Amino acid sequence: MQSLHDWIQGQMKVLSRHSDTAKAFAYLLKQWDALNLYCSNGWAEIDNNIAENALRGVALGRKNWLFAGSDTGGERAAVLYSLIGTCRLNGVEPEAWLRYILGHI
Repeated sequence: MQSLHDWIQGQMKVLSRHSDTAKAFAYLLKQWDALNLYCSNGWAEIDNNIAENALRGVALGRKNWLFAGSDTGGERAAVLYSLIGTCRLNGVEPEAWLRYILGHI
């Protein structure tokens, strides 16, 4: 990875800043730490499709959220949706988890 990084940096010195290749290399260099994490950690996901799909229901019901009552109500609903989505992603039954948590507060 280091030799690739060095080569890209060398190419950036000879390319026009306005060329498409230079723009692509600049983007790659901005994402370099994330790329290294992905290449060194087999558990790292290449994309965030799981998180985006979890939020799809929120986007589809956006008109319904107009009736949260207030900004604070909307923020609380967002927190609740986040907790429920996290439960689902981790294979935890949301209703059982909420009962457990509320019973121990």
